[in-house]
Amino acid sequence: MSASSSDPHALKTLLFRLADDELVIGHRDAEWTGHGPILEADIAFSSMAQDELGHAQVYYSLLHELGEADPDRLAFLRGPADFRCAQLVEWPRGDWAFSLTRQFLYDAAETVRLAALAHSRYAPLAQAARKFAGEEKYHWLHGRTWVQQLGGAGGESRRRLQAALDQAFPDALGLFETTEADAAIVAAGLQKPEAELQAEWLNLIRPVLEAAGLVVPTAEPRLGGRRGAHTAHLAVLLDEMQLVFRSEPEAEW
Repeated sequence: MSASSSDPHALKTLLFRLADDELVIGHRDAEWTGHGPILEADIAFSSMAQDELGHAQVYYSLLHELGEADPDRLAFLRGPADFRCAQLVEWPRGDWAFSLTRQFLYDAAETVRLAALAHSRYAPLAQAARKFAGEEKYHWLHGRTWVQQLGGAGGESRRRLQAALDQAFPDALGLFETTEADAAIVAAGLQKPEAELQAEWLNLIRPVLEAAGLVVPTAEPRLGGRRGAHTAHLAVLLDEMQLVFRSEPEAEW
């Protein structure tokens, strides 16, 4: 499928979601650089942040090819209401349990989403998804291993992990939020329905969580991010992230 033969609005809607999620979670993960509980974890989060920011660059580049602004301007000159990231990625890094749990839930969603996008009828997106999947499998392995170890340790370790899971889970459900564009996204063969992805995600994370002695929360999703409604944390993050570029938007960096 070419850009001209697909539904441009549906395609752009999907790409903005993908790009904005990766950009924001990448910056949140980068906040652990120099602060990880052990050197291995510090390096792992820094590496994952680089991957995610690189993925965002690719998605923004696809948007640029479809007539949107260049990647730097899409990342650094839009305000919070223009972003379509899920609220999960906006929250400050918190403690290690929260960041780890968020990354576990996010990477599980990425795992099932990229597997679906690999079959997208929009060839550039399918190609990117197949490449990213090879990198994301290490992200998923990292999060799964930590959850198994910390949950399996019991005691305070498990209690803190459960508290983080209870906090993050409603926002993680927001990764699968739909808007009026989703019918066109599915009809164009760009991606399978969000409800199917959410079901696959639950099937992926549930055995890991239960084996670690954790209870999968029963919660209503916190929605809004895909429609431009965000927490106050996103505005704070964007102020910091965009400060240098906004000071000299015409400069060559």
